[in-house]
Amino acid sequence: MTSARPFNFSAGPATLPEPVLRQVAAEMLDWHGSGMSVMEMSHRGKEFISIAEAAERDLRELLSVPEGFRVLFMQGGGLGENAIVPMNLSRGGKVDVVVTGSWSRKSAAEARRYANVQIAAEGNGREIPRDWRLRDDAAYVHVCSNETIDGVEFHDLPHLTHGVPLVIDCSSHLLSRPIDWSRVGLAFGGAQKNIGPAGLTLVFVREELLGHALDICPSAFNYATVAAAHSMFNTPPTFAIYVAGLVFQWARQFEYAGKRGLAALEQRNIDKAGLLYSALDASGFYENRVDLACRSRMNVPFFLQDEALNETFLAEAKAAGLLQLKGHKTVGGMRASIYNAMPLEGVQALVGFLKDFEARHG
Repeated sequence: MTSARPFNFSAGPATLPEPVLRQVAAEMLDWHGSGMSVMEMSHRGKEFISIAEAAERDLRELLSVPEGFRVLFMQGGGLGENAIVPMNLSRGGKVDVVVTGSWSRKSAAEARRYANVQIAAEGNGREIPRDWRLRDDAAYVHVCSNETIDGVEFHDLPHLTHGVPLVIDCSSHLLSRPIDWSRVGLAFGGAQKNIGPAGLTLVFVREELLGHALDICPSAFNYATVAAAHSMFNTPPTFAIYVAGLVFQWARQFEYAGKRGLAALEQRNIDKAGLLYSALDASGFYENRVDLACRSRMNVPFFLQDEALNETFLAEAKAAGLLQLKGHKTVGGMRASIYNAMPLEGVQALVGFLKDFEARHG
C-alpha cells in the first residue's frame, strides 16, 4: 500500500508501514471499545497485558525464537544495552569485541566500564575483519551484526566453537531476515528501525545466561528481574509495544514474490538493496565504499564524487519527496536506510533521482 506521502530514508526513528499508522490513528481514542487510548492504559491491566502477550507471541513466531530464550521488552535503546549487557553478562571478567564500525566501537568503550575488554579484531568500517583473537575464558563475544552508520552487515553470524556466548547488536536488521539462534547467546535491538517507534528495546536472552548481574546493575535493567516479571517489573514503553505489535501483525501477513511473512520481507529487502547498489556501482558519479561481501541490506551509505554538490543533492532530493538522505555526521556523504517498511517503489524513485541528478550535474 502506497500513497502520496514522501519516501523517508531516515536511519531511525524510521518509516513505518502506512497501514499500521492508519490503524494507530483509528484506535487512538478508543482501543477495541475499552474507552481508553493505549497510552492511557495500566500496564498491568488486562487490556494491555493482552496487547503485550500477542506482540511477544507474534514476534516469536516471525523470528522462530526457541523456547530456551526469554524475550524482554525494555528501554534504553541500543546505546543503553551497551552498558546493560556487560552489567548482566560480564561477571566483571573478560569481554571480547569485534569492531566493524561506529556502533561496535561504542560498545567496546562502554563495556570497559564493567569488564576487561579486548578488541578481538578491528576493521576499517568497510569490511568484516579476519583473524579474530578470542579468549577461551571471555564471558562473551560482542559483534554488531549490522553497522547502521557504516553500512557493514554480517550476512551469516559467526560460529564460535570455543564455548563462549555470542552477543549481537542487531538493531538495524532485526526482523528483516531470519536469525540463526543456535549461534546466539543474546541479541538486542532498538525498535526504531524495522519494528516501531523509539522507546522500545528488544532483548532475546538464553535462560542459562540469566542471574549473573553485577551488584551495581539497576533492578530495572537486571535481565533476570525483568524476565521474572514478564517485562512488567516497571512501567514498560506501552505505546511503543502496542505499535510494534501492529507491525508484527502486518509482517505476518506481508506477501511478496510468492512468499509470506519474514521470508517475503527478506526477499523484498534483497531486491531493494540489489537495485540500489546496482545503480550506485553502474555510476561514476556515486560511490559505495563497503566490501561487496558485507554490504548492508538496510543502510546504504554513498558519496558523491564531487562533494561540493552535497547540499544541492539533498535539497533537490527533498523537493522530489525523498527525505533524510544525509549521511551520519561522523562519516559524511549520504545514506539511504531501506528498512522493511520502505516499499520497492521508494527505492525505484531514489534510483530514478540518482540517475537524473547525475545527468544534470555530472
